[in-house]
Amino acid sequence: MKSAVETLNPTRVRLSIEVPFEELKDSLDAAYKKINQQVTVKGFRKGKIPSRVIDQRFGRGAVLEEAVNDALPKFYTEAVNEGELNVLGQPEVDITELKDGEVLAFTAEVDVRPEIEIPDYSGIEVTVDAIEVTDEDVEKAVEQLRGRFASTNPVERAAAEGDVVTIDLEAKVEGEVLEDGVAEGVSYTIGSGELLEGIDEAVTGLEAGGEATFTSQLKGGSAEGKDAEVTVKVSAVAARELPELDDDFAQMASEFDTLEELKADSRKRLESTKQYDQATQAQERVLEELLKLAEVPIPEKLLADEVQTRKHNLEHHQLGQMGLTLDKYLEIQGKTAEEFEAETSEQAVKGIKTQFILDELVNKEKLNVNQEELTEHLMRRAASSGMSPDQFAQAVVEGGQVPMLVGEVARGKALAVVVEAAKVVDTNGEVVELEDDEDAAETTEAPEAAAEEKTEA
Repeated sequence: MKSAVETLNPTRVRLSIEVPFEELKDSLDAAYKKINQQVTVKGFRKGKIPSRVIDQRFGRGAVLEEAVNDALPKFYTEAVNEGELNVLGQPEVDITELKDGEVLAFTAEVDVRPEIEIPDYSGIEVTVDAIEVTDEDVEKAVEQLRGRFASTNPVERAAAEGDVVTIDLEAKVEGEVLEDGVAEGVSYTIGSGELLEGIDEAVTGLEAGGEATFTSQLKGGSAEGKDAEVTVKVSAVAARELPELDDDFAQMASEFDTLEELKADSRKRLESTKQYDQATQAQERVLEELLKLAEVPIPEKLLADEVQTRKHNLEHHQLGQMGLTLDKYLEIQGKTAEEFEAETSEQAVKGIKTQFILDELVNKEKLNVNQEELTEHLMRRAASSGMSPDQFAQAVVEGGQVPMLVGEVARGKALAVVVEAAKVVDTNGEVVELEDDEDAAETTEAPEAAAEEKTEA
């Protein structure tokens, strides 16, 4: 076999491959054997039909076609390995010559990973939010905890803000009651903003047995986005009673003996959360600066597939679960189809560029992923997916996605290297010393499934 590589552009090559006919012997033998198992000829046992009879009865062309289909992947792979190419996705193959008994020649055009020069990232400097936990933040956290321990008592008076009312709802659009527009016995806290716009004003001042009608835009269901005439009837009013903020409350709601200890713990937890958010923000902003520094050609077909995958995932998974169409989603977002297309393309470019650069960094820094790191990452991914670790691990193995997870961990480690070299200051001008937090590093955007599969090919 002879092969030559022609570079069409920084992300695409054409392989020209010529195979002497004697090298097709194994594929020809396999073709005759396969056809033997599929056809019957009177006078011959199944599987024992001579090759010359197959040629006579079914044509030599059918055998050659089967043999070539069998041989192409093998010779293509040999040519890729000879050329030391890092290919992406499937090739576009064109048979240029096929002479029985002489030669098979074909070309294969395929996307390849571009050669990337990692820029000097030691001068990257970013600013992040300072970690500030105010007394107001602590009080708000304690109040939220206090609300979870509130009790309710029925009252015989008009409903007021903060009360819990039991209500029946009926929604009409253009005078017709919607099939999914009736609900009974709904518990609602006035002022929570958890139901329809306008309902707080409608129920405030009503006693048990009272009802009111108001107009509101529906947030979901069959008539989502349409204005509906909503009738609400109050069947019960209950006052929420919050526990006293004292040491007894601290002991009831936590493992602490005093309210001051509870507040101190709340402050510590808030600081920890803000610290994690700060680390994530630093990594996102360092990555943005790294992407600005690097020149990365993007394969056109890979980009097109990535855009299509993102649109498919949004339309058929995320929006599908919410009962929304893409048109309705764009209407709610206030975007045109053109704006959505441009935004999706921009996100896809960023994702592909991110993966290419971080993968190159993994190779340059010779970063490896050990079993412990992979297991920890798998546990985190399982938790975020709502699956048990065993279920998630089984799905990953059955789907052949282990290399993808390894890549995610490795890219997280690569980004951590860049962040460590960068200068990070907060909005107060203080230098931020970030701990090695791969959890946050692994949140960096990478291509969706289609691109992922192609770059792993």
